[in-house]
Amino acid sequence: MKKIRLAVIGAGGIAQVAHIPNWKQIPGVELVAVCDTHKARAKGVAERYGIPQYFTDDEAIYKMDDVDAVDICAPTNVHKAIAINALSAGKHVLVEKPMSRTVEEAEQMVRAAKQYKRKLMVAMNVRFWRDVINLRQFIENGELGEIFYAKCGWLRRQEKWTERAWLFNKKYSGGGVLMDLGIQILDMALWLFGNKKVKSVKAATYDYVAKLEVEDAAVAFIQLEGGSTIALEVGWTLLTPQDKLYLDVFGTKGGAVLNPLRVVKAMNEGLVNITPQLDETPTYRYKLSYKDELRHFVQCLHEDHPMLSSGAESLERMRVIEAMYQSAQLGKEVKL
Repeated sequence: MKKIRLAVIGAGGIAQVAHIPNWKQIPGVELVAVCDTHKARAKGVAERYGIPQYFTDDEAIYKMDDVDAVDICAPTNVHKAIAINALSAGKHVLVEKPMSRTVEEAEQMVRAAKQYKRKLMVAMNVRFWRDVINLRQFIENGELGEIFYAKCGWLRRQEKWTERAWLFNKKYSGGGVLMDLGIQILDMALWLFGNKKVKSVKAATYDYVAKLEVEDAAVAFIQLEGGSTIALEVGWTLLTPQDKLYLDVFGTKGGAVLNPLRVVKAMNEGLVNITPQLDETPTYRYKLSYKDELRHFVQCLHEDHPMLSSGAESLERMRVIEAMYQSAQLGKEVKL
């Protein structure tokens, strides 16, 4: 099997913690270059991980004939430009979430992938948790009956890092916690619902605690086709005892909760625990999901396999997030 020769653009935290170490462990992948605007960082990462070439200008990556795919780990404001340049140069693209700052940027990225006949995938990592995949299988197999309601959230405590991160500058990020945590939780929930079409959203955003340029907390109520609904809440800087990522899903024959996974089914005039045994700690689950995500990207390139969290699918998530912002600004329900 031909090796996938890969370049990473953006060598910051997510690249060093989740992407590059896992790329080095995946058979059939050769990291040939890393690029970062900070020369010392690019050089240090290249030396640390044995990557033969490093650059400070991403234009050099597009000219490399031995690069098959590009992994974009740079700030959100440059996702569109890097993705389109890479796609037009014949490279497949994996881009960290969110795929872009706006729906318009996302549309341009999806059009470029189609025009240049290249793969575009967005790194929606939560979807690759083994617990989430197992729950999806329970739902697809009809074990829980018809799913009609889910409530989900990702609530983080106030931390010192919130004072300085580029993430909180709208020019770079495109938005606040909805763009960072909200889009992943939304993606997970909609995937579990079989990607049903969103009919409307009613949302509210808050910036009471950290006083950031963007929202630091948000809630939304989402109506899907067929009458099912999702309640979503996210927060960066909440004064809460501990971080929490959760999902509760309710069906006509059973229900389930995440994190960790527990599944119950109505049987014998009672509820029976049918949770599969998974020997995973939260830390291991997080690390494993990134490796599974990257491995899936490679598999799709080798086998022309349909991509989970494709650019086109992630574009639809961006439309919902944009509708949430509109709803919060207008103070009323927004239909899609």
